[in-house]
Amino acid sequence: MIKDIIANKKLITKLAKNDFKQKFAGSTLGVIWAFVQPVITVLVYWIVFDKALNQGTQGTKAGINAPFVLWLSAGIVPWFYFSEVLSAGTVVLHEYNYLVKKVVFPINVLPVVKAVSSLFVHGFFVLFTLVVYLLYGFSVSPYILQVLYYSIAMMILVIGMIYLTSALCVFFKDMAQLINIFLQVGIWATPIMWNFDTMVDKIPNWLSIILKLNPMYYITSGYRDSFISCTGFWERPILTIYFWCFTLVVYLLGAHVFRKLQPQFADAL
Repeated sequence: MIKDIIANKKLITKLAKNDFKQKFAGSTLGVIWAFVQPVITVLVYWIVFDKALNQGTQGTKAGINAPFVLWLSAGIVPWFYFSEVLSAGTVVLHEYNYLVKKVVFPINVLPVVKAVSSLFVHGFFVLFTLVVYLLYGFSVSPYILQVLYYSIAMMILVIGMIYLTSALCVFFKDMAQLINIFLQVGIWATPIMWNFDTMVDKIPNWLSIILKLNPMYYITSGYRDSFISCTGFWERPILTIYFWCFTLVVYLLGAHVFRKLQPQFADAL
């Protein structure tokens, strides 16, 4: 499957560009909506958590050496990408059923198309966060280059997940709804709105371990390490090894299930 992805990289790029444009085809502002919606979301969360509920967020702000809006943005930007790709990727075979039914089309590139398509907006928001970072007077450190590493890591993780979920969704259409519920819970199970580091003494040890087992904990913490705390991923060796072991298992499982069910896709769709 990896060989197919490499061999069809031009096809993937072309389909990803078309997929990005088609999301907002027919609307007056077109692809501008792809950038406006996440910006509004960040502003709403910032106003609610930093301004309207200022007193209630003092515990969250404790220990953060940066403005809350930057800390929040650094954590929520990767989540935007992850949630969008997982949600859209789960139904990708239904969306492109006309390609699935073509005998000669390399079906296994379709989940990758969704992951690449969402990179356009993700790249914009990484730059947007960097601009906000600079406007607040923070200097740029070499650690910011780690964002590329964490983006690639997240992309590999989510591709493995949507290989699995998209294959299952062909035969179990409720999978899409389950994924939406999973994402609604996941944004709170991942320390994006709240500061996990200042609450480890307030939550049970078993719950702390479970939260750290969430692979997106590694990614969101990594983005904050890159933007704010200037910590290298090699300084978190246990989490790094765990993340890549987890990602490898998920990818192999997803690829195996996808490959086994692939001959039945055309008939089921």
